[in-house]
Amino acid sequence: MQEKEKKGKYISSTALMPQEELLETGLKKAKITIGIPRESEENEKRVALTPEAVNILVEAGNKVYVQEGSGKGANYSDKDYSENGALITKTGDEVYKCDLIIKVAPFSKEEVDKLRERSTVFSFLKVLKQDKDTLTAMMRKNVTAIASERIRDKNDELPVVESMSEISGVTAVLIASEYLSNQHGGKGVMLGGISGVTPTEVVIIGAGTAGEYAARAALGLGAEVKIFDNSVHRLRKFQSILGQRLQTSVYHPQVLNKALKSADVLIGAIQIEDLRPWYHITEDMVKKMKRGSFIIDLSIDRGGCIETMECRDLKDPVYEKHGVIHFSAWNLPSRVARTASIALSNVFTPLIQEMADQGGLDAMLKSYTGLTYGVYIYKGILTNETLGQKFNLLSKDINLLLAAF
Repeated sequence: MQEKEKKGKYISSTALMPQEELLETGLKKAKITIGIPRESEENEKRVALTPEAVNILVEAGNKVYVQEGSGKGANYSDKDYSENGALITKTGDEVYKCDLIIKVAPFSKEEVDKLRERSTVFSFLKVLKQDKDTLTAMMRKNVTAIASERIRDKNDELPVVESMSEISGVTAVLIASEYLSNQHGGKGVMLGGISGVTPTEVVIIGAGTAGEYAARAALGLGAEVKIFDNSVHRLRKFQSILGQRLQTSVYHPQVLNKALKSADVLIGAIQIEDLRPWYHITEDMVKKMKRGSFIIDLSIDRGGCIETMECRDLKDPVYEKHGVIHFSAWNLPSRVARTASIALSNVFTPLIQEMADQGGLDAMLKSYTGLTYGVYIYKGILTNETLGQKFNLLSKDINLLLAAF
């Protein structure tokens, strides 16, 4: 049936009926490209995403590009990645063109030069190892850079730091056991205790996650453990979790000096938040330790808490000073690269997929405040105050920038 208009034109009567309208019912998933470059740092064996993690991301519709040999240090082959849906590239050019480039070690200047404009990068920041040229190169390319170790989860904890600290704590005790033995020129002492033999003494500085797992490992071997911290609350928690075999104390000079004189192993496990050196163990204290005793500092990548420690690479971490064996490596978890890679992947995989589900990084930053703690460059603007102070650069508040963009 037709209806006549005033001007003599005809229109369908159905055109005047109410029409259906398609409404958006949820967030549109934005599939992203993810690049995993081969680590240029010789001593870094970890990989940010395992083949199993790649499979999860690919199954969700994302594309993952992996540079040849990226997983070799953690004993993952290129075939492992390709069978799980990754696209293997020889030169890595495609990797650096992705929406998100994720690696473990901080980006080098050469790697930054390969990045495309306005890309997003994940890696460790390592403030002490960061240099101004690399940082400003990222800023010129309008990169958004996120420091893995500064990301917070929904419980306001640092998941990457926590997982790496667990590994470092256990690994430190295993290394100490090696270097106390005859095999590496030590005193020939077994870390632990057996019937009729006085157990070895392990002193731990810091009651954080690394200290907790070091204490667990040492107690499990039968050692006598003494732990020092400036927080009575943390010490009380330790005592409750680990039992009566653990001796705890605040940083009382006389108690600490007495413990060090009889210690076979000293483990520094302080979580240092800034760049100011604050040595809980001075060189004079180290001089009073037994000859052939062993020291390892798990906070050396952030300046360390033991004055005699040097920040060394994993290929050459051992030296002797004042008759005491020192082990110092800024990336200790890389010693057990496969375990560490799985732990990192457990954190990064859901984070990356949520980023895709949210519609990209910007949307996620506004809904997930824990991720904003990790941002140190946002679209070319420095947002990390510590880096700003170190290099005399202007930094801005990330939350103000998010409100503006």
